[in-house]
Amino acid sequence: MATRTKASAKKNSGSEEYGMEESKLMKLFEDSLKDIYWAEKALTKALPKMVKKASSPELIDALESHLAETEEQIKKVEEVFEIIGKKAVAKKCEAMNGLIKEAEEIMKDTDDGAMRDAGIIAAGQKVEHYEIATYGTLRTFAEILGLNDAAAILEEILEEEKAADEKLTEIAVNTINIQAAEEVESEEE
Repeated sequence: MATRTKASAKKNSGSEEYGMEESKLMKLFEDSLKDIYWAEKALTKALPKMVKKASSPELIDALESHLAETEEQIKKVEEVFEIIGKKAVAKKCEAMNGLIKEAEEIMKDTDDGAMRDAGIIAAGQKVEHYEIATYGTLRTFAEILGLNDAAAILEEILEEEKAADEKLTEIAVNTINIQAAEEVESEEE
């Protein structure tokens, strides 16, 4: 463990006694952190496109709010890298890349209005569910590795992602999906 810095040894309290920094779980934790770091950065580019294509003021507000939150989450992920004594490095996340491409296709293939908004919500919720799964896993890894400060940060992000998903569900159920269903009905009449 001689390669570890004093700062990282201090911040990793608990993990050094088990040699966790060298463990396979620590490697998986770091790789997953690089993945979600890339994913969050990619979302800061994708969310403005969704905002531009959305028509519901409530959906636009939710997306803009989540964009600001995502920018803060990037800083929090950078804090986690600092806690483990590693440089914040992004590794292309193929899952998020695919979800963003799917969102772009949905926006391209749907008519402007409630139908597109419903598609944006569907795509957005797929992104949120991926993030919920990832942050839940990262938090659990951090807990097992004894990285309590990292676990707390990851739990905070996890709760933000769950709240964003709930907000999208609320918008979909209360307005957008109903309006989209009415658009289909009016076209068929």
